[in-house]
Amino acid sequence: MLKGLGGLGDMAKMMKAAQEMQAKMAQLQEEMHQLTVTGESGAGLVKATCTCKGELKSLDIDPSIFNGDDKEVVEDLILAAIKDAQSKASERAQQEMGKLTEGMGLPRDMKLPF
Repeated sequence: MLKGLGGLGDMAKMMKAAQEMQAKMAQLQEEMHQLTVTGESGAGLVKATCTCKGELKSLDIDPSIFNGDDKEVVEDLILAAIKDAQSKASERAQQEMGKLTEGMGLPRDMKLPF
């Protein structure tokens, strides 16, 4: 008569796992605002630091590149450093997300949140 109730325990386990995953996702999202990466261009003449959420935090420019004739080169170096930092941020975010999904027994390359 109560054979079907055995599945309720599994459902409760799944709900608990989903709640734990939601909490871990929220924590990871918060950590992404704190984790930073640095991209560079021009052999380190321009460095851009951003969070793993892609928010630019700082820009470090070697004074030796400030020559009025090289304005376009400097602009290109700045853009390249920012793009490098953003690319590294995205890569780091995927790595951190992969750790989370793998720790939960899900495939490492699973895209979360859906």
